[in-house]
Amino acid sequence: MKPFYLSFICLLVLLSCKSEKKENIIIEPEKELTIAEKIANAHGYEHWQNVERVAFTFKVDRDTIKGNGRSWVWWPKKDSVHMKAGTQDVTYSRRNLDSVPSNADKAFINDKYWFLVPFQLVWDTSATISEPKKGKSPINNAQLDMITITYPNEGGYTPGDAYDIYYDENYLIREWTYRQGNSPEPSLSNTFENYQDFNGIKIAIDHKKDNGNWNLNFTDVSITLD
Repeated sequence: MKPFYLSFICLLVLLSCKSEKKENIIIEPEKELTIAEKIANAHGYEHWQNVERVAFTFKVDRDTIKGNGRSWVWWPKKDSVHMKAGTQDVTYSRRNLDSVPSNADKAFINDKYWFLVPFQLVWDTSATISEPKKGKSPINNAQLDMITITYPNEGGYTPGDAYDIYYDENYLIREWTYRQGNSPEPSLSNTFENYQDFNGIKIAIDHKKDNGNWNLNFTDVSITLD
């Protein structure tokens, strides 16, 4: 009989230990997303990890004059870039910029920023982002939520610049104001419109000024997932 009682006691101890382990499980609360993360996610940021290739042409049309634009292909996982603009045709790795014409990479940073503004909010960790508040948008005078992203005074191609970003209740960007060197007066204000979906990533194709005769836009857009 002793072996039976001994086995029974061991079983009770084991069950007691399992019960104690279950009681000690701590469920962590879900982390609250930042405004930058909410805006990025609204534009499909969860799909970015699967992006293999990005292609687009950056153009500025004025009145009836259509810009020729700069055409880009970017492989973000390798950070390899191909640019074609007029007679300039260059392929380079952003991991080694020593032999790259400075105007090429500066143009890439500028054009990519316009193309993927919502994602830059989470990528640009050196910048500061204000608390959200209500504001009147510069083009349509709509009451929207607004944040300001401000870049440090040193580093990058345009240090010290600031952007006031206006977004709707779905966290989609609708307008912005660029302020060079964080000046109080706007340097440029544009709409974000004609959103299109590319494999889950939402891109605003058109960015117009208030008179409608100026449009920074994207053509030949494709986003390839792996």
